[in-house]
Amino acid sequence: MATKDRKRRKKRGSRTCGGGSHKKSRNSGSRGGKGMAGTHKGKWSWIIKFDPEHFGDRGFQIPAAVKEVYQGINVGELDESLARLLKEGIATEREGGYLIDLGTVGKVKVLGGGKVRHPLTIKASGFSGTAVEKIEASGGKALVLGGEGAKAE
Repeated sequence: MATKDRKRRKKRGSRTCGGGSHKKSRNSGSRGGKGMAGTHKGKWSWIIKFDPEHFGDRGFQIPAAVKEVYQGINVGELDESLARLLKEGIATEREGGYLIDLGTVGKVKVLGGGKVRHPLTIKASGFSGTAVEKIEASGGKALVLGGEGAKAE
């Protein structure tokens, strides 16, 4: 098609480019509605090109009833706060170390931050791998509540 004779090219510069009265293209009806109106209809190609993730949900959410939420605490914090834990009855002193039962507190996962200076036997819902290493290196044990022996999650 020859482009030099096209009506669009000829009408450039004129007030209405051959669209009739200037009053006809005045309001939002000439653009298919205001804002995002018509994006499931006449403006769908705009959505596909410029904002393809505008509609619908992305990803997967674990249901709250199924999701296990743990409160995390570092082994270093447990080691430093032994006096307070003994007063509260969470920890007991045994020959050769301390026993800390975190099952009374709730679902607690012991994390590997900090230093362990005392031999600790800790009962908790879960342990990180570094926490188990540090507890066993100090001469203690990591016991998972409802399970046997040490288990890293």
